[in-house]
Amino acid sequence: MASEPSPCGCAPQGHLSPRMTNSSDRTVVHVLRHGEVHNPEGVLYGRLPDYHLSERGRAMADRAAEALADRDIARVVASPLDRAQETAAPIAAVHGLEIVTDPRVIEADNVFEGQRVGVGDGVLRQPRAWRHLWNPLTPSWGEPYVELADRMTDAIHDARDEARGRETVIVSHQLPIWIARLHAEDRRLWHDPRKRECSLASLTSFEFDGDRLASVVYSEPAADLLPGAKGRGA
Repeated sequence: MASEPSPCGCAPQGHLSPRMTNSSDRTVVHVLRHGEVHNPEGVLYGRLPDYHLSERGRAMADRAAEALADRDIARVVASPLDRAQETAAPIAAVHGLEIVTDPRVIEADNVFEGQRVGVGDGVLRQPRAWRHLWNPLTPSWGEPYVELADRMTDAIHDARDEARGRETVIVSHQLPIWIARLHAEDRRLWHDPRKRECSLASLTSFEFDGDRLASVVYSEPAADLLPGAKGRGA
């Protein structure tokens, strides 16, 4: 299903923009969410180590690599977390590149990390958790949205500068990617988490004309693998 155009010209869902011609003024930063994670306990894994891609998640990473195989990729950057590094690996292999680890694109900090947060069966039912829920605009339970926007924007701009006239990939996590897009499109940062347009192994591609953001394109190269996938945590 096609998404509505964004304020900076988002293309229909499921389609990357045509490969750009070689121009020093045109650069694309593809920000990729990692694939599905093996998480049988259903916890909010956040920044915890040793949460790896599931078999489906590895297939999703391969689909992303296939979607980017004919792009002029200059660098592959990833969050230090296992699931991001594993999603970046097939892309780096296709283009003969090493993965550059950037801690600025790591998952957002969250006080509920390592706990179940599902409706009806998680920590949010417990009174001790309620003191963290008083302000959804900041949010009070985790890293402030403004700080998240700042670090992601800095990472995207640095990636743009390192790949002038070409394309680069950053593998990150759902909330950081969504906040980066909201900030880029000059939209409010607080939002309904259920309405984030950032599925597993999706690409949010920022196209720049020089330093100016010209458009944002959202696509889902692993769309056929999404039914039944578990995306809790991000």
